[in-house]
Amino acid sequence: MIRLKTVTADKLIFKKKFSMIEQFAIKDFLFKWVGRPAEGIDDFLPLEYTESVFAKMEAKQVTALHINKDEHFRYATISEDNQIVIGVVDSDKELIHKIISLDEVLIGKHL
Repeated sequence: MIRLKTVTADKLIFKKKFSMIEQFAIKDFLFKWVGRPAEGIDDFLPLEYTESVFAKMEAKQVTALHINKDEHFRYATISEDNQIVIGVVDSDKELIHKIISLDEVLIGKHL
């Protein structure tokens, strides 16, 4: 099970733009992170690249992807420090950012 570290947005600086490679890397990471769904990431979790305030791969619709029971996935982004950051909405409708440890990504603990 992957452990996500919760942080406040003021502790992070997000990239303003993503290259096509970064966009595909986030989609590939999410595909693996959610368990390689047979229908593919685009059908399971449709994402749209946006640059409002900062660059992110955002869920096109309110998603049923739950994280830690009462949190809903909203988007994935990359910090200026190249950390993968997941934005989720909690049960109180507050936006929370969770950092995925690079060590967990590199050694495959998220799979």
